[in-house]
Amino acid sequence: MSHRRALALGALTASLCLPSTAFGIDEVNSKKLRDAVTVNGILQHERAFQGIANANGGTRASGTPGYDASVAYAKQRLQKAGYKVTEQSFDFAFFRELGPASLSQVSPTAKDYETETFEYSGSGTVTAKLQEVKDNLVPPTPEPSSTAGCEAADFAGFTTGNVALIQRGGCDFGVKVDNAAAAGAKAVIIFNEGQPGRTGLMAGTLGAPKTLPTVGLTYDDGSALALQLRGGADVTVEVTTSTESETRQTKNLLADTKAGNADQTVVVGAHLDSVIEGPGINDNGSGSATILEIAEAMSEQKVKPRRAVRFAFWGAEESGLLGSEHYVTTLPAEKLTQIYANLNFDMVGSPNYVRFVYDGDGSDTPVAGPPGSGEIESVFTRYFAGQGLASEPTEFSGRSDYGPFIAVGIPAGGLFTGAEGIKTPEQAAIFGGTAGLAYDPCYHQACDTMNNLNVNALNEMSDAAAHATLTLATSKTGLFPDGSRKAARDKSKAKRFDGNHASD
Repeated sequence: MSHRRALALGALTASLCLPSTAFGIDEVNSKKLRDAVTVNGILQHERAFQGIANANGGTRASGTPGYDASVAYAKQRLQKAGYKVTEQSFDFAFFRELGPASLSQVSPTAKDYETETFEYSGSGTVTAKLQEVKDNLVPPTPEPSSTAGCEAADFAGFTTGNVALIQRGGCDFGVKVDNAAAAGAKAVIIFNEGQPGRTGLMAGTLGAPKTLPTVGLTYDDGSALALQLRGGADVTVEVTTSTESETRQTKNLLADTKAGNADQTVVVGAHLDSVIEGPGINDNGSGSATILEIAEAMSEQKVKPRRAVRFAFWGAEESGLLGSEHYVTTLPAEKLTQIYANLNFDMVGSPNYVRFVYDGDGSDTPVAGPPGSGEIESVFTRYFAGQGLASEPTEFSGRSDYGPFIAVGIPAGGLFTGAEGIKTPEQAAIFGGTAGLAYDPCYHQACDTMNNLNVNALNEMSDAAAHATLTLATSKTGLFPDGSRKAARDKSKAKRFDGNHASD
């Protein structure tokens, strides 16, 4: 799950209640498929992903051999199951920190600072004089108002070869660094702005690979350096970063059923990549293994879908949903209109889990999905209710690969068992687990291994995912009231009547 998108969980309305929708998809008996989708099968795929990570530096991140091996594994399984498999390659901005950053004042007073590397920072060691740019506001205003470094004019009089000291605020960090590079800076220090909530150690993303080493500082440390300079001190600093930051190629893996109406394709997706820091066995080996198991089970059961199903394994989700965004934005208009719905499964095995369902109709959270999303939500909640299991709505927060689909009006839905959010006492009473702890304490860490999975979560969520996939693929009624077979027949009769009338 991408860490770049803010998470805002919906209202805590966990219950067995069904969301109100004006139209319901007809029930589909999914028992045979659910019986064929097993936890053992999912864990088989997860063990393969773990082995791949172990053999490739502990990661399966896009742009690394571990990701390429994950693609090869899923591709081989899907081809063996009889799917038409294609790869969709694209370039993306790859970043990896090879070692921690360091920042120290060399003179007039030796001092080491706590610091962090900005994502997409350049790499190297720079020892040079420190220089403020214009519009650093020390002390800060009551409300955020700094625009330091946002314009080339902020670097008027800047001495080539110096290290730029820039306050947060007013524009993207990447803009500040680009302006610093154009002014001849050799490294950049960005310190926090100083208002409540904007005082701690500064870190962030530069948006794309940069050449200048770029590190962060707290407001207190940054403002102290600024005051030193304003007092006439000649300050020399040493900045060190160790990074890889470059454009690399990665890919999406797409597997299509041979049967089904391609004009109403159901895209069932999960991101295949991990973060650099770990193997990503829950995030998102769990989602990838689940849809891979569903795809194989559908083939084994010889399911003949009414609508075509495309299983999509997205690349570079952890870099900002780049795989799904590339897929959606590069589809020709006529192909885009053929996408019937998107199902998204990102983290479905969290150890301290909640059965979260995306709130398609927006009845419990601030953001509703496009029309049809409420009906997809109902498929999940009705299923859980029928199993005697509670579920809880979670909003479309933009943190996963459904984002590009709902941005162009495609109905979407899916499941989630929780990331770094903290389980409440109310949730613990309903779903079990431990209140006060994260849903996934190993989120985006090296400990996201096979030991980080809850098999009960995998069992319950994979059955729900299989049920929803089969329902959207085979239901006679569609997401909307005019989607049934009967309505289609009535429409056909009306056309014939109109034609006969015209010939009278």
